[in-house]
Amino acid sequence: MKKLLAGLTLLVISLSLSSHAVINSNSLGKGQQPQVSVDNAGTVRIVFGSDDQVFCATSKDHGRTFSKPVLVAKVPGMHLGMSRGPQLTSSARYSVITAMDKAGDIHWFKLDHTTDRWQAMGVVNDLKESAPEGLMSIAADKSDNFYAVWLDTRTGKHNQIYFSSLKAAQKNWSKNVLAYQSPDQHVCECCRPTIAVQGPVVAIMFRNWLNGSRDLYVTRSSNQGKTFAGAEKLGLDTWKLNGCPMDGGGLFINASNTIQTTWQRKGMIYYCQPGQPEVFVSNGRNCAMAGSGATSVITYQENDTLKVFSLKNKITQLVGNGTFLRSAILTNGKVVCAWEQDNSIKFKSI
Repeated sequence: MKKLLAGLTLLVISLSLSSHAVINSNSLGKGQQPQVSVDNAGTVRIVFGSDDQVFCATSKDHGRTFSKPVLVAKVPGMHLGMSRGPQLTSSARYSVITAMDKAGDIHWFKLDHTTDRWQAMGVVNDLKESAPEGLMSIAADKSDNFYAVWLDTRTGKHNQIYFSSLKAAQKNWSKNVLAYQSPDQHVCECCRPTIAVQGPVVAIMFRNWLNGSRDLYVTRSSNQGKTFAGAEKLGLDTWKLNGCPMDGGGLFINASNTIQTTWQRKGMIYYCQPGQPEVFVSNGRNCAMAGSGATSVITYQENDTLKVFSLKNKITQLVGNGTFLRSAILTNGKVVCAWEQDNSIKFKSI
C-alpha cells in the first residue's frame, strides 16, 4: 500500500510539473500571427493561432523562457493570416483575447490573473455576423478597461470602423458604435485598424479609401471612447492605389499623450505624428509599434529580415528571419519579440 501511495504521489507531482513545462528553445511550436502583451506585473504573454485553435504562452522571467502554450479555445472557421488572427491585451488583473470567425463574429476570452484560467465569454459584436472581414485590434489601460476596434459591415453593407469598450468586471462589451464612416462607401477593406490607449485618451488608426487614395487616418477620443473627433489624415503625401496593400501599421500613445504611428506606403516604412510630416524609416512592410511610458519601437520586415527600430536612439537591431514580427517593451527596457518562421512561432528578448 505504501508503495502504491508513493507511486500515486510521484504521478501527481509529474502531472503538475508537466502542466507548467518551460520551453527551452526559442520556438513555441506550430502557429501563425503572434501577438505579445505585458501586464502590470511584468508577465509576458504570446497568443497565436494554429488552424482553428488559439494558444497562449506565458513568461515570468522577462521573456527569456516561456511556458508550454496552453489551448485557450477552438474557434471553428477562425480567420488566420494576413493580419487576421487572435488579438491579445493585458492589464492589472485581466488579459483578453479576441478571435474572429469567417461568418463574422468576434469571440472573446478572459483570463483572471489570480486564477490563471481562460474563460469563454461570448462575442463582442452585438449584431450577429457583422464583421466577416476578420480584421480588428484591442488595447487596455492600466485599470482593467479594455477597448476594441474592427471592420464592420452593418452600415450600408460596407466596411466601416466600429468600436466598443469593456470594464473587465463586467460580462459584456458596450453597445457597438460607429467611430468612422467613409464618405466614399467604405474604408480600406483588408487593412487591420489599430487602437491604443493612455489614461482616458483612446486613438484609432485605419487605412481609408478616399478619392482613390489608400492613406492612413487617425481619430481620437479624450473620454474613454464615449465620443470621437473627426478623422485626420496622417502625412503629407498620398497613395493612389486601385487595390489593397493589406498593411495596417502600428499605433502607440506615449506617457505625454503624444500619438505615434507607423505605416507603409509604396513599400516604404514611415513614422508620423498627427499634424506633422511623415519621416522615412526604411524600406519594408508589416510594420507595427510597441511602447511603454516614453519608450517606443517600430518593428518591420524588409524582405524576410525582421528588424526593430528604436525611436529614442535611432538604432536598428536585427531580430531574425521570417514574417509578421510583433513585440512588447518591458519595464527593464528589454524588447520581447515574436514572429512567424517556417510555420512556427519564434520568440526572442533583445
